[in-house]
Amino acid sequence: MPLLKVHQWLLVLEEQDIALLEPEQLDVRLILKELQVDHLVLQLLDAQLLVDMELVYHRIPYYENAILVRDIPNPDTVIPVLVLDQITIKMGANSISTDTTSDLDEQISQLMQCKPLSEQQVKALCEKAKEILMDESNVQPVKSPVTICGDIHGQFHDLAELFQIGGKCPDTNYLFMGDYVDRGYYSVETVTLLVALKVRYPQRITILRGNHESRQITQVYGFYDECLRKYGNANIWKIFTDLFDYFPLTALVESEIFCLHGGLSPSIETLDNIRNFDRVQEVPHEGPMCDLLWSDPDDRCGWGISPRGAGYTFGQDISEQFNHTNNLKLIARAHQLVMDGFNWAHEQKVVTIFSAPNYCYRCGNMASILEVDDNRDQTFIQFEPAPRRGEPDVTRRTPDYFL
Repeated sequence: MPLLKVHQWLLVLEEQDIALLEPEQLDVRLILKELQVDHLVLQLLDAQLLVDMELVYHRIPYYENAILVRDIPNPDTVIPVLVLDQITIKMGANSISTDTTSDLDEQISQLMQCKPLSEQQVKALCEKAKEILMDESNVQPVKSPVTICGDIHGQFHDLAELFQIGGKCPDTNYLFMGDYVDRGYYSVETVTLLVALKVRYPQRITILRGNHESRQITQVYGFYDECLRKYGNANIWKIFTDLFDYFPLTALVESEIFCLHGGLSPSIETLDNIRNFDRVQEVPHEGPMCDLLWSDPDDRCGWGISPRGAGYTFGQDISEQFNHTNNLKLIARAHQLVMDGFNWAHEQKVVTIFSAPNYCYRCGNMASILEVDDNRDQTFIQFEPAPRRGEPDVTRRTPDYFL
C-alpha cells in the first residue's frame, strides 16, 4: 500500500454534496455507521504521491476499513469516497502546498533546537500566519481536550520542557494566553516556534495576544533589542509586531471556560461586545481592548485602579456577574506571576496560570499548565525550569516591571 500524508479530508456523498471535515471530526467508525456502508474508499488524486500511513492511522481510527481505489475492480460505482488531495491542501480559506508542509516540518525541527530561522523564512511564515489568524474570532472557539498555558516570556527551554510534559503538538491541543516575548533570552525562537506550529497545525493550537505582544512594550522589555542582536536590524521585530495585531484577544473552551491574557473591563458586559471589536491595531493605552490584556483580579469588590497604569482590578462580584451573564464556569487568565504556577481566585471562578518557571531566571516560581479533558475535567500539571543553557551576552538590562 502506498504512503500519503493526510492534511484534509473531503467526504463525497451520493448526491455530490461535499462536507468539509477537520481532522479531529473524522471518525471512520461513525461515518461508516451513518452512511450504512462497510468501507470508505481512499481515492489518490496523484498516484505518484506517497502516503504516510502512520499519520493516517493517527488521524483516522480503524483505518483498516479504508481501502484504496486502485484495489477495487470498478471504483466509479463505489460511494462514498474519501478524497485525499495533496496537490493543494485547504484549511478554510487557507491553502498549504505539500512542499510548504515539508518546509514547515524542517523549520519546526530547526526551531526545536533553538536555532532561529532566516529573515526571509520568518517573513513568509508570518504572512501565512496572518492569513490564518484573519479568519479567527476575537472570541475564538476551542474544543476539548485542550491544554491551557500562561506566560512564556522568551524562556524557550522551558517551553520545550512544557511540550515534553504536556505532549507535542499536534498530539496535544494547546491554547496559549499570550506574553511569548520579552524578559527571557530567546523571545525570537519562542514566538517563531509557536507561529510555525500555528501555521502547520492551525486547528491544534490557539495563540492569544498578551500585553507584551505590542510595539511599545517590546521596545522596552527586550524583544526589540533581541531582534537587533540576532538579525542586525529591526525587520524581524516589525514583521512580528505587525502579526501580533491579528492574534485573537480571547478564546472560549466548550462555551464555558473564558480564556484571555489579562482580565475583565467595565466596558464589556458580554462576549458579543468583544466579538464586535476591531482588534487589528496596536494595543491602545486605555479602553476595553487594553483592559482585556492588562486587568487583574483583586480581593476587593468592584472595579479598582490598576497599579500597572493600564487596565483595572476587578473583584469577585464583577467576575461572578460576568460569568453569570455569559453562562461561563471559569475565567482562565495569565499575566501575573504566581509562585505555584497557578492560583485560584474569587472562589474558583477565576484562575491564573503562569507557565514560565523561575521567571526572569531568578524568581524561583513553579510553572503550570491546565489540562481540560474530553469530559471537561480540569487537571493542573506543575513543572520546574529546564536545565540552564549557555546564555547570550546581553549588555542592556531590561527595566524592572510589574510581575
